[in-house]
Amino acid sequence: MRNRPPTGRRRLALALSALLGGSALIALPTTAGAADGGGVAVQYRTSASGATADQSEPWLKVRNTGSTSVQLSQVKIRYYFKADSASTSYRFACSWAVKGCANITGTFGTLANPTATADRYLEIGFTSSAGTLASGADTGDMQLRFYQSNWQTLNQADDYSFSGAQTSYADWNKVTAQLAGATVWGTAPAGNDPTDPTDPTDPTDPPGGGQSLFDDFSYTSYTDPAISAHGWNVRSNSGGPGVPGANWDPSKVTFPTVSGNKVMNLETSTAGTAESTKQTEVVSKSTKFKNGTYAARVKFADAPQSGPDGDHLVQTFFTINDLKAPMADDYAEYDFEYLPNGGWGESGNILYTTSWETYNPDPWQAVNQHTESRQSYAGWHDLVLTIDNSSIKYYIDGQLFGTHDAQYLPERPMSINFNQWLIDLAGQTSTTARAYNEQVDYVLHVKDQVLTPAQVSAKVAAYRTAGTAFVDEVPAS
Repeated sequence: MRNRPPTGRRRLALALSALLGGSALIALPTTAGAADGGGVAVQYRTSASGATADQSEPWLKVRNTGSTSVQLSQVKIRYYFKADSASTSYRFACSWAVKGCANITGTFGTLANPTATADRYLEIGFTSSAGTLASGADTGDMQLRFYQSNWQTLNQADDYSFSGAQTSYADWNKVTAQLAGATVWGTAPAGNDPTDPTDPTDPTDPPGGGQSLFDDFSYTSYTDPAISAHGWNVRSNSGGPGVPGANWDPSKVTFPTVSGNKVMNLETSTAGTAESTKQTEVVSKSTKFKNGTYAARVKFADAPQSGPDGDHLVQTFFTINDLKAPMADDYAEYDFEYLPNGGWGESGNILYTTSWETYNPDPWQAVNQHTESRQSYAGWHDLVLTIDNSSIKYYIDGQLFGTHDAQYLPERPMSINFNQWLIDLAGQTSTTARAYNEQVDYVLHVKDQVLTPAQVSAKVAAYRTAGTAFVDEVPAS
């Protein structure tokens, strides 16, 4: 969060990253196994249809075609492909799955009898927590992907199981499925029945994550000891961003009840001078947040609570780590920034989402990518940010607002922050006192799992139904 216009510029190097999990939905186990009459079929589509791609994206569904229920832990699926070179290693990831990414495993193996279109396979399996499939039921979406460990572009055109034309789910016999060790679906590359011995290579770690931070901001005041105990710092030290010489006033962070619900209120005020300018910020003390889902319900304001309007105000929700040196490539920052009265060369209200790779403060030089919308965002909004191994996505009120590239993925963990501040005093030159409010209903982070906005809403509702005002399971980095 700095005094700067967000300007996009691509960085050449791609970030190498860790495995990602998805939302885990736990099915109730039964005693049914792979009984007589059991069988499965596999449907396939691709979400990366080009002959070359940063990563291959085989999305799959498994359907029970038999007359009895099937334990998913007894199902193995193989997707066959040609390695780009003999020395290439691959990584597996699950972006999202109805059954929960934590319940899906991915292991790479080498075929005993290589062909012109296949010498490797990705084997998909299920943990016991994935539960069972009733006769006629399917798993729903499994949005899977794999990529070279060095993130070089891979060639899919010569992969046995790939079809760029298959962009909708349909039965696909170029993947195989085993049930309780017996092949029940598909045709493997010649001479490579899945029951033949192979040389497993490059097993992946099981998907992890899912630990959450949730805070409903049910505090009494900025001096409430629970704020610090729950890992927050209400800023009082001097420095940027904002008007040089302005103060960061912790007493302006309050916790009123709005429509029967506690919220955090950040008030920023000024009478047109640096000395009279009071800005507000609340920051997580830990920098332990990286990939996963970030969400907050925030109320932006176009007009001041009192006094004349027009100041170049910034209202925010963001994650950030420290810049260790000018243009350091391990810096990261991901912003929601609303400017109700313009600023940074804008004359009217504008919302930015910005993903930062690095910057140089003097002379100013920025490496970032941003998305913008010039309209009013006054009122309450659900803000969701997701970071996985391939992109950064920003959602507002359930709708995708911007997708930013892998060049801007974080290399180090970050803190979670809210602040409200003035870019300058040029928007309103009056010396009459005025005050602006930004309010925050809740904040949520889910480590290493990409949730949809609907899943975020369901998770928050579950916490509130259970009477949970605060939880922090996210391990220290």
